[in-house]
Amino acid sequence: MKKRMQSLQYQWFLLPILTVYSIFTVYPLLKSFVLSMTDFNGISKQYNFVGLANYGRLFRDQTIISGVSFTLSYAIATTLIITLLAIPLALILDNKFFTRNLHRAIFFFPSIPSGLLLAYVWGFILSPISSGVLNKILKSTFGLSTQPWLSDPMLAKISVIMVAVWAAVGWHAILYLAFLQGISKDYYEAAAIDGATRLKQIRHITLPLLAPAMTVSVMLLLTGGLKVFEIPFALTKGGPGFETYTITQVIVMRGVNEGQYGLASAMAIVFFLIVLALTYFQVTVMQKREERIQ
Repeated sequence: MKKRMQSLQYQWFLLPILTVYSIFTVYPLLKSFVLSMTDFNGISKQYNFVGLANYGRLFRDQTIISGVSFTLSYAIATTLIITLLAIPLALILDNKFFTRNLHRAIFFFPSIPSGLLLAYVWGFILSPISSGVLNKILKSTFGLSTQPWLSDPMLAKISVIMVAVWAAVGWHAILYLAFLQGISKDYYEAAAIDGATRLKQIRHITLPLLAPAMTVSVMLLLTGGLKVFEIPFALTKGGPGFETYTITQVIVMRGVNEGQYGLASAMAIVFFLIVLALTYFQVTVMQKREERIQ
C-alpha cells in the first residue's frame, strides 16, 4: 500500500507535462481531424461537413503527389548518406591528434545556424546563373559552362539533399562520437591481443556497440527528413515546377495561402499517420537488431 501511494505521488509530477502536451499536441491533432472533414476556409465561422471528400482529393492533386514523392526521397536519401558519412567521421574524430577539438567544433558548427539561413547562403553559392559562386569557380578552374544547379529538376533535388547532408552530418557525427567514448577500451585491447586488425575491431566491436546510437540517429534523421521545410523552400521555393515540393510546404500553401483549411488538415492527418508508421517500423526494426546483438 505504501509503495502504491508513493507511485501515485510520483505520477502527480507528470500532470503538468501531460496537461501541456494535451493542450499543444493532442487537442490540435483532434481539431485537425475534425476540420479535415469540413470545407472550412479559415475565415468563415460556418462550414459544412463533407465527410472523406478532402481525403479523396489528396490522391488527385499532382502537387500533393509530387510533395509526397520528393519528401520520401529526401528523407531516405539524407538518412542513408548522413549515416554512412557520420560514423566514419566520428571514428576519425575519436582519434587523438593535436587539433581534434577544433575539428569537432568545425564539423558541429553547421548545425548551429537555422536551416533557413544556411539555405539562403547555399542558394547564393548554387545560383544557376553565371555569377553564382560555384559556377564561377568551376568556370575559372575547369572551364566548365554554367550549370543549372537549382533550375534543373534532377540537379535541384541533388542540391537540396547535399545541402541538408552538409548541414547535419557533423551533428550526427558528434552523437556517434559520444557513444564511441562510452565503449570500454578493454574490448579493443583483448581483440588486439587475439590478432584482430583495426578493420575487424570496427566491424565486430564498434559497429555492434553503436547500435543504440544508430537507432537514435536514424529516428531523428527520418522524422526530421519527413518534416523538412526550410532548406528546400529557401533554395528552390519548391521548383522547378513541383519537383522539390515537400509535404509541409504543400500543407502551408493549401491552408494558409489558398484558404483550403479542410484539405490542408486532411493532408496533415495523413502526413501524421505516415510519419507515425515509418517511425514505429524503424524503431521496432532497430531495437530488434539491438536485441540480437546483445
